[in-house]
Amino acid sequence: MADQAKFAEQAMPLMDSLYSGAMRMTRNPADAEDLVQETYLRAYRGFGGFQEGTNLKAWLFRILTNTYINSYRAKQRRPEQTELDEVEDLFLYRRLGGVEAARLSRSAEDELMDTFSEAEVKAAVEDLPENFRMAVLLADVEGFSYKEIAEILEIPIGTVMSRLHRGRKALQARLFDYAVSHGLADRPSEPVPAVPATER
Repeated sequence: MADQAKFAEQAMPLMDSLYSGAMRMTRNPADAEDLVQETYLRAYRGFGGFQEGTNLKAWLFRILTNTYINSYRAKQRRPEQTELDEVEDLFLYRRLGGVEAARLSRSAEDELMDTFSEAEVKAAVEDLPENFRMAVLLADVEGFSYKEIAEILEIPIGTVMSRLHRGRKALQARLFDYAVSHGLADRPSEPVPAVPATER
């Protein structure tokens, strides 16, 4: 059992990361601040149930995500402005799949990811269906493992993997279509040959 007296010392340094996550979820600064405040209030009240030695960031993100799903998403309103530029660089979107993708052959579509501006990639991510968007954000931006995402979203690991696969493919397809429409790529595209493990 965690001591509530340790809450400020251990949890407060993670506030910037939580705000960045909240910003990506709500896409509105005021809502993001409210979401973080509500998350910390709930976390403080429940800190006695936090298991010492486990991932505190994942525990806080579970509270953040559940609070968002239960409260803010129910409002079903879009923000008047998107201020993702205030958040940390989302360059990780450009290498969707992380370590898993690095182990596999990269297609021409994968290589095209590097040609898009952050604004174009952010817009494509925001247009993903909610379930896919949350999985992509938690995996490719926050860096959580499949197991941690499963615990945060309270879904089976298999569902996490499915949502990530489908979300990444949908995002890739959207950006590839954009590339074709702007003359940056031709369709169909041949896959890039796999790089032997000894050359990676």
